[in-house]
Amino acid sequence: MAGEWQPRTIGKAFAVNPPRTIKRGQITPFIPMDALPENARSPMRIDEREFAGSGVKFQNGDTLIARITPCLENGKTAFVCGLPEGVVAHGSTEYIVLAGKPDESDNLFAYYLARSPEFRQYAIGHMEGTSGRQRVPSVAVENFTIALPPLSEQRAIAHILGTLDNKIELNRRMNETLEAIVRAIFKSWFVDFDPVRAKASGEPPDSICRRLGITPDLLALFPDRFVDSELGEIPEGWEVKPLDGIADYLNGLALHKFPPENDFEWLPVIKISQLKKGDSVGADRASHKLKPEYVVDDGDVLFSWSGSLEVDIWCGGRGALNQHLFKVTSADYPKWFYFYWTKYHLSHFQAIAAGKAVTMGHIQRKHLTEALCAVPLIPLLERLDGIIAPLLDKQIENRKASRTLALVRDTLLPKLLSGKLRVPDADSLAEASA
Repeated sequence: MAGEWQPRTIGKAFAVNPPRTIKRGQITPFIPMDALPENARSPMRIDEREFAGSGVKFQNGDTLIARITPCLENGKTAFVCGLPEGVVAHGSTEYIVLAGKPDESDNLFAYYLARSPEFRQYAIGHMEGTSGRQRVPSVAVENFTIALPPLSEQRAIAHILGTLDNKIELNRRMNETLEAIVRAIFKSWFVDFDPVRAKASGEPPDSICRRLGITPDLLALFPDRFVDSELGEIPEGWEVKPLDGIADYLNGLALHKFPPENDFEWLPVIKISQLKKGDSVGADRASHKLKPEYVVDDGDVLFSWSGSLEVDIWCGGRGALNQHLFKVTSADYPKWFYFYWTKYHLSHFQAIAAGKAVTMGHIQRKHLTEALCAVPLIPLLERLDGIIAPLLDKQIENRKASRTLALVRDTLLPKLLSGKLRVPDADSLAEASA
């Protein structure tokens, strides 16, 4: 593309903490620090809060950079979107706001500049303050020097990277919808027993099918009465089993005892922090010669049973199972069945862990035995597997695709911003990854 790349400081080429106006006492959108993503572009949520007179102000198209440790090191950055047209929002004093200047610099390009490894390393290297309360000053950000492309090329670069992020965001939204559908089905069929309750009440089958969105042959597999059990009333013919009766919960290893044999063959260590962020970037390393059961692959169900209790399906690539994580499997029941029953009991497990008078609350194996599940007859379970399993498989497929897209984006970003890779070549690479 035509035009020279000019050396410019951020403070000259972009607006740092640009002036925005909010009246004291006004209720406006508010983006808290925990809503800034580490590996995505958009804020994870937008709250509302009264403006008390302090904190940064921003609008759609601005970039928020968390400037305080450890948020800066973790890459918490967001491209502001989703606000009502023309509305100014506010947030923490620990943000730096970055925006493009008319006819000189592009808003979205500013966001990707803030995400670049070179800028991130510079900002971290210029943090000031005492240990644990360090932050990068705005003036240091303003003094960061870049080679600024012409505005047309900035927009082209932002378009390439933004297209990849748009696809990632589309997958995320699709998965939110799929997850809501599966959770609603699971609650209706296995917790509230809606089909059985409807049949027991004498509601006509055609009415039940219309209301619950099921077919007559599927409805016929549900019983029409309840029986008492240790779980309370359950459908006739169903069983009550504990969580550890429908799945195996394998605890991980103290992987510091299993170091890699060399620098070329190793597995990233999957700890609670990796499970929370969904990838193993920057993880510790372990031997690749672990027993197969301690190797984690995409699609495995992981459950952190201490500290921050969470359950998720791992889609961050092959790794090694660390202690404090369960790898959940079953030889008898489908993945979605034990995954959603574990999720169903998660809030109870979190309450147990929160009540522990220790630094890291946890649950014990007895709590898995005490957590009861309603288990249908095999013909019904097999039929339901044909409905629910594809929905879960699609979520896993979308997450794996997003991981590939993110890898391409993160590979292209520093090369595009440095000029080592020019737009036409990057465009073809981005298209090939879609």
